[in-house]
Amino acid sequence: MKRLVAALAFTSVGLGSTAAADTIKVGIANDSSGPFSAVGAEIRDGLNLAIKRLDGKLGGQPAEFIQQDMAGNPDQARQLVNRYIQRDKIDFFTGPVGSNVALAVGPALFKAEVPFLTANPGPSQFAGKQCNDYFFGVSYQNDAFHEAAGKVAADDKYEKVFILAPDYPAGKDALNGFKRGYANEPSQEIYTKLGQIDYAAELAQIRADKPDAVFFFLPGGMGINFIKQFVASGLNQDIVLIGPGFSGDTDIIQAVGDPIEGMYNTAQWAHDLDVPANKVFVDAFREEYKGRYPSVYAAQAYDVIMAIDAAVTQVDGNVKDRTAVLEALKAADYDSVRGEFSYGKNNFPIQPYYVRVVERDADGVLTNKLVGQVFDSYQDVYVDECNL
Repeated sequence: MKRLVAALAFTSVGLGSTAAADTIKVGIANDSSGPFSAVGAEIRDGLNLAIKRLDGKLGGQPAEFIQQDMAGNPDQARQLVNRYIQRDKIDFFTGPVGSNVALAVGPALFKAEVPFLTANPGPSQFAGKQCNDYFFGVSYQNDAFHEAAGKVAADDKYEKVFILAPDYPAGKDALNGFKRGYANEPSQEIYTKLGQIDYAAELAQIRADKPDAVFFFLPGGMGINFIKQFVASGLNQDIVLIGPGFSGDTDIIQAVGDPIEGMYNTAQWAHDLDVPANKVFVDAFREEYKGRYPSVYAAQAYDVIMAIDAAVTQVDGNVKDRTAVLEALKAADYDSVRGEFSYGKNNFPIQPYYVRVVERDADGVLTNKLVGQVFDSYQDVYVDECNL
């Protein structure tokens, strides 16, 4: 395990037992390897930037950020979280990438009364019947990006849409969300294996189906391979490709290159969103990471650290007062990169969603451009199942 002193932002230098008793500790379960490693790198960079901008402190107090790779493995993540709780006595937790892992580690964190601020997954279970005071969906609820994409497909009057996603909790939320926004039956709905990289069979099905559009949710390397194979097959000549924001974001654009140009995607954030805090974030990110545009993942991770910082400030560093900490987190009183937002009773954000298209910027760099707003103030459909 690497113990990472905040001021050194994820270096291998350790603080160990010399940490001051009042040091605020954040446990981070990241995906440095495994099926979501590309996403994990984006989250890491967003976290690192926020930590650096805060001079390695939270609310002006000494802070320690401890991270370890759990490779998207739920069992490994459970063991890691138990160590964080029992040995490291963490005050906050963030990560991982996958909803299956979030669902696996949530119960232990909730029992230990450790606030879990998600930098990515927003499983429907935690938005509904399994909602908990200690879980904050800082990013989004899983269905939202996809529901927005479904509405885009409906508004653009695509009569025949083929949809696919991996067979795991977020994949099921994705396709359910799309269908809800589309308000029509898809021409075909299929689930692929998690981690799959060869889509010859699925592309053959798409060719035979002859849809107007294809909606896909295939995060990380899965999406990279799918887009490349989709374009190489020539299907892009007649079929529009639509995805959630993370299927057409910076990490995917860099890996896919030219074939991704023209793809539409939906998200609650864009690097050209006209929000003062966002402009600061994007400029700082591009300066820190050699001109690279940040992704949705990086933006969400950055917001998580800023949200924790604001809460610690509001409780004057007394993070042991969990009631006060939860109230401060719920207030969302910080300069978010997405602009002002509020939480519903299930601790998931009520926020706008946008449609973006992959185009070239003034320098010829492929990136996302904000082209419209899909929802003004989206609240997930599971909130009424929550008894908070």
